[in-house]
Amino acid sequence: MIELMVVVFIISISLALIMPSLWVSSDMSALRTEARHMGSSLRYVYDEAVGRKQTYLLNINLDDRSWGFESSGIARSFKIKGDIEINDVMIPSHGKISRGEITVVFGPLGPEEPIILHLRKGDSEYTVIFNHLNGRVKIHEGYVL
Repeated sequence: MIELMVVVFIISISLALIMPSLWVSSDMSALRTEARHMGSSLRYVYDEAVGRKQTYLLNINLDDRSWGFESSGIARSFKIKGDIEINDVMIPSHGKISRGEITVVFGPLGPEEPIILHLRKGDSEYTVIFNHLNGRVKIHEGYVL
């Protein structure tokens, strides 16, 4: 009987530690998924531009919540799902862009500047930071500069 109580106790402690992470709101989950998708695409465009020594254009349209990339013979475009929006894009030479469309050139050495994207859904925000020197992407919860 004692063994059964110990097993039940261990299972309940395990569930108490695991369950809160499963209860993450769907807003945060969808926002995090979209941030990861954008981060993966930035990394892909960087890798393709550097690996193939070609120029790629990354287009971000903040007004219609879409983005995509193109090069000779390849073009992809994406529409952000749900009510997630691109809050703003920060590029040192352009400053903070919160409306309109921006095109970033990824040359054979990658883009010339870092890119910071801020995504928002309701009160939740995520930041996607692209390092132009090594092609790495970092995703942070909240609005990070």
